[in-house]
Amino acid sequence: MKRFLKVQYLIIPVLILAGLFYLKKRSDLDLTPADKAKPVLIDSVQNQEVNYKYGFPIDNFLLEEYKVKRNQTLSVILDKHNVTSKQIYDIAKKAKSVFNVRKIKSGRKYAMLFTKDSLKTAEYFIYENTPKEYIVFDLTDTIQVYKGQKEITKVRKQIRGKIESSLWNAMVAVNANPVLSMELSDIYAWTIDFFGIGKGDEFHVIYDEEMIDGESIHQIEVIAANFVHHKSNNYAFAFKDGDKMGYFDEEGKSLQKAFLKAPLRFSRISSKFSNNRFHPVLKRYRPHHGIDYAAPTGTPVMSIGDGVVIKKGNQKRGGGRYLKIKHNSVYTTTYMHFSRFGKKVGVGSRIKQGQVIGYVGASGLATGPHLDFRVHKNGKAINPLRMKSPPVSPVSDQNLTAYSIIKDQLLIELGAEAKEVAVDSSITSLQ
Repeated sequence: MKRFLKVQYLIIPVLILAGLFYLKKRSDLDLTPADKAKPVLIDSVQNQEVNYKYGFPIDNFLLEEYKVKRNQTLSVILDKHNVTSKQIYDIAKKAKSVFNVRKIKSGRKYAMLFTKDSLKTAEYFIYENTPKEYIVFDLTDTIQVYKGQKEITKVRKQIRGKIESSLWNAMVAVNANPVLSMELSDIYAWTIDFFGIGKGDEFHVIYDEEMIDGESIHQIEVIAANFVHHKSNNYAFAFKDGDKMGYFDEEGKSLQKAFLKAPLRFSRISSKFSNNRFHPVLKRYRPHHGIDYAAPTGTPVMSIGDGVVIKKGNQKRGGGRYLKIKHNSVYTTTYMHFSRFGKKVGVGSRIKQGQVIGYVGASGLATGPHLDFRVHKNGKAINPLRMKSPPVSPVSDQNLTAYSIIKDQLLIELGAEAKEVAVDSSITSLQ
């Protein structure tokens, strides 16, 4: 009997340990490689701070950071760090459903995580696909590839400056991200001609800037602004009215105007915006930064917004009879392959939204009657089908009270900060 009890006492602890081991193995099945790399904390070190990067407890590895050099491929990079050809083949095959390894680009950052021992074995390759996203290549026996997202923080800032030469230089002078000047030109596109701003004009802006690892990723959202042009205040307040975000003035009126969705009533789109389209006449690939609307010859073409004609001509080996209209300091539109122009439409003509400016044809290099329609924003071609459509009506009655509360608070912040920042023109965080 005593012998039986001794055996029993020995078996019970063994069974308990086996059960704990089984539960741990089962839980490991649901963990990512980064999770598995995390240390198990015991009571004596539970309060110890763990530093993470790319989802890994980075102090557990030897971290080396690089930038992809010209003509470097996945194979070249990993071979440099003593990863075998078999491993490279397996990891590239595994990556197909997650990321095309042929799209690794020079200049992008990447990191290698090595074991902290004399062998210095490469365990993970992390490629920063975008400022926000990274791809983890698990080089261990598990061989996995998965995407990760960096933690993004928003920092609220205020700046005020005075223009001496240009808005861009004024932004630099107050240590602000120059990208902010592009945001302001877009917000005030319909109310201020940014080609006409000059010395003495002032700006005061409250905005959120996205940061990763303490560095700006140049993603900016203006919360409120006042642009003093010719000694007149021009306020702008961001507000989401219903499901659309827009900018409104002190009275709740929209700062933006709408464009027509299309410059004509059309039957179909025959060619879309592309960086590499096969030209039907030239028989070669080249960019096509516009939308082709197929329509019968003589179909009226309308301007999508108010503006001034800045170009009119006939490119016999190109766009044929065409017009270019400047709508404001941000947007211009071009209309090509007309059969004829609209009446009294010439360079300098002021055009109203919806006004007929020409008629569909096949002039220039064209295989049939159509309109080649193009949009440029700040001088850069954009896809007309992806143009944002901001609200053009004032703030709706049901949201006017909420808007007034937000606007009044921001007006106080702009007014109070203006006196303080005018002294040193420094950036002040609201956080």
